[in-house]
Amino acid sequence: MPGPARQGPVELALAAAARLRHVGCVDAGFVATVAGQRPVPLGQGLWLVYGTTGVLAPALALATPDKRLRDEGADVTGVFCLAAQGDTHRALLERLDGLIARGDGDTLLGLPAEGILSRLAGESAKAETARVRLLNAHGLHARPARALVQVAREQPLPVRLRLLEGSAEAVSATSLSKVLGLGARRGQTLVFSAEGEGAAGVVAALVTAVRGGLGEPVTPLEEAREEAAPRPAPAAPREAPEPLPADEPVTAVPAAPGLAIAPAYVVRPLEFRYPERASDAARERSRLDTALSGARKQLGAMVQRTVGNEVAQILSVHLEMVEDPALRDSAVEAIGEGASAEAGWWRAIDTAARTQESLSDRLLAERAADLRDVGRRVLGLLCGVELPTPPEHPYILVAEDLGPSDVARLDTSKVRGLVTARGGATSHSAILARALGIASVAGAGERVMTIASGTELIVDGELGRVIPAPSAPRRERTERRITEQEARRQAAHGRRHEEARTQDGHRVEVAANLGSTAHTADAVERGAEGVGLLRTEFVFMAHPQEPDLATQIAEYSKAFDALGGRPLVARTLDVGGDKPLSYWPMPQEDNPFLGLRGIRLTLTRPEVMETQLRALLTAAGTRPLRIMFPMVKDIEEFRAGKALFDRVQAQVKASDVQLGVMIEVPSCALLAPTLAREVDFFSIGTNDLTQYTLAIDRGHPELSAQSDALHPGVLHLIRLTVEAAHAQGRWVGVCGELGSDPQAIPVLVGLGVDELSVSSRSIALVKARIREFTLPRARELAALALQQPTAAAVREILETA
Repeated sequence: MPGPARQGPVELALAAAARLRHVGCVDAGFVATVAGQRPVPLGQGLWLVYGTTGVLAPALALATPDKRLRDEGADVTGVFCLAAQGDTHRALLERLDGLIARGDGDTLLGLPAEGILSRLAGESAKAETARVRLLNAHGLHARPARALVQVAREQPLPVRLRLLEGSAEAVSATSLSKVLGLGARRGQTLVFSAEGEGAAGVVAALVTAVRGGLGEPVTPLEEAREEAAPRPAPAAPREAPEPLPADEPVTAVPAAPGLAIAPAYVVRPLEFRYPERASDAARERSRLDTALSGARKQLGAMVQRTVGNEVAQILSVHLEMVEDPALRDSAVEAIGEGASAEAGWWRAIDTAARTQESLSDRLLAERAADLRDVGRRVLGLLCGVELPTPPEHPYILVAEDLGPSDVARLDTSKVRGLVTARGGATSHSAILARALGIASVAGAGERVMTIASGTELIVDGELGRVIPAPSAPRRERTERRITEQEARRQAAHGRRHEEARTQDGHRVEVAANLGSTAHTADAVERGAEGVGLLRTEFVFMAHPQEPDLATQIAEYSKAFDALGGRPLVARTLDVGGDKPLSYWPMPQEDNPFLGLRGIRLTLTRPEVMETQLRALLTAAGTRPLRIMFPMVKDIEEFRAGKALFDRVQAQVKASDVQLGVMIEVPSCALLAPTLAREVDFFSIGTNDLTQYTLAIDRGHPELSAQSDALHPGVLHLIRLTVEAAHAQGRWVGVCGELGSDPQAIPVLVGLGVDELSVSSRSIALVKARIREFTLPRARELAALALQQPTAAAVREILETA
């Protein structure tokens, strides 16, 4: 990033630091550090200043004066400003030192700015170079990086790549880890170089590939600069938690109803023990190559087993990482210096991962986890440590946290319950646990990780409790409760097709939440009186490009056909920065949950919404359809969506349609009286409503356990919504996870909610719960809940009332 500046070396240093700040590589703390230093003369007119404070991404800037200057008898022809981080700058400094030591520093002075950085990047004067701006919405993340590496490997000459706006270090374009390590973001400039016959055609091929999107649709850059978000400081180390006492309940968040007793199976991070040093380098290289070959075979087999889905794509990236020659070369270099194969390999992985973690782009930084996963796989083969295998007998799984794929791979015939130290009732793992019918608690705290595998546990998914090593009397009581629950479950199943009415005859509809039309028939068989939430984004996510009208009509028709005249509530496309579509690139947002998503996003592409509305209305025909807009904040957004709906409905003329909104944003609940005059219904999405009301990210590792939808603040918003709707003769449903919480069901009925939409597996039990109380009793419990100060107090009063 060279450019003209004036005055002496201190002023030039500050000019260079300011440029680094401007492109998001450093923060103000770095500039302040540089301001307090005097540059060091390197010789031949070149000076250097550097800092490590406030570095967001390692980078080098060069400031040059309009003409030669002298300062205290020394020439000043350029001042380098280095933002140092770890060891990533070492090679660049060595190259600069070598140039000066050979007396070649003067050769830099006659070059243009680009030529200077080119030499420092290791490109020879004979190299062909080409530049191209990156247009991919999420930068050079794993998938486009992999595509770029594949193109580079197809070329007849070695290709090097560097980032014009970042570190001047050029890397091999055939190394996936090195390419990812650049941290290239949308709008930044990639510089390719190659040397030899045909070099111009080689770099041109790479430029063409980048302009083509590397397998992703791309859109032209906007004028506004995309700012880099600083990464949070690492958390301070914590003391080891004390072990849990036997037979004492541990309070957790109820995540999935059910009661279970079984031995614990605790999943902990793997431990690898190996010597740091080894004397036989040839043997260590052979061991490393054998382990890499084994990892390639493992990953290749896993890719074949999962072909066609998202897991296969992730595993394919892992396979590319195992085959990355730069990782092997780095490990072999360490082995040559006396490291063991294990130590050399992990050093290579750790260095690459730390480079990723230092990036200011969060999506790119998260790829460090992929590198470490690959590293552990190879390390396991080197150390003879196998990945953990669950026991053959029934067990309760205990873990720090679980992702959706972890839960989806569980053998439900063996798993009796789930306990996580982190997470909350609205985490993806909790939602999947409910769908699978597995008793689950979340947010139990770090102390649950002190439980030894094999220790008997009781998990109460309704009350949110974990009891390690229960006493004989407690175990007997729990076994009786399990027997009673099983009898209740069977009785509920037998009455699943009956209406849900309180003991005094008040009816509440119970419908199903669905993420795919393929599950509609199963929901009806389980007693659903309709679909209360169809997440229509599944249609868009299942296709590599935007689904056309015919495709959408065919998908939605499957649901209507299976419902047999029962109503379908469809949520219009709800995607955004937190769950992007590959063919609808969007700029990175610092907080996508508060950004362009839901109705806000689809209103920017009215043709997409019109096609979806036309498909829904056409598929419905004479059958009952309810359409709702997500993430509405006020009447203006509803009216904008309704204008599109009215235009399409005037042409299609579906006969039984209602138009409503999801209550997810607190402002929408507070403004429900104005909305109720124009909408046909409300559906309360308690997951997001809770998140926004309590200002707690439901995926936050520390706070998500506090994200409880029974918080009185959320309950008051539900009350306001119901009162506003009923005053205008509108109905209100709840489609969030609160609808299947046994403690919450009487409160929701008491507040006046007309419909509960839950996972298909929960339908029979929710109906059974409604039959256990009267409407006056439900109103009494709702009034008690509204008087409480906290969610914990609400649960306590409901448990004892």
